[in-house]
Amino acid sequence: MFFAQYFAYLAVERTTKVAKGKRKSFYVVLFAQYFVYFVVNIIMTDNQISKRVLDAAFKVHTALGPGLLESSYQECLFYELKKAGLRVEKERPLPLVYEEVKLECGYRVDLFIERKFIVEIKAVDKLNDVHLAQVLTYLKLAEIRLGLLINFNVASLKNGIRRVING
Repeated sequence: MFFAQYFAYLAVERTTKVAKGKRKSFYVVLFAQYFVYFVVNIIMTDNQISKRVLDAAFKVHTALGPGLLESSYQECLFYELKKAGLRVEKERPLPLVYEEVKLECGYRVDLFIERKFIVEIKAVDKLNDVHLAQVLTYLKLAEIRLGLLINFNVASLKNGIRRVING
């Protein structure tokens, strides 16, 4: 990501010094912005997103510990991921499509990251098959390959993480 931003910066600097017309420099700046967006999105894989999410989750769990409400962990994790530079949507509605009918059933993904990763947060005594089925359903409805199910109500967070793959 750093190299893409650096090359975009060089392109912008070079064109603002060399270009005589504003139109030419505008298009080069626009190109540089799209270049950065494209490279960052192509380079960042599901595994890299997963690592960033887990790092942020460990940071939140270390600071807060177990025993709080799910919404508290969700807000803190949302904050950490935004701070890390990821595009995160909170409580994103997920419609159910059946043939030509689109049903707004009230499904809501806790955290939807970079338009290709789902995080479902729990604060329960133990993760059950129902929780896993919920994440799998979200992955199928959103047509996404990978997600995380994180239970913050554990002494050690590594015991509360489930990686879920749609496939």
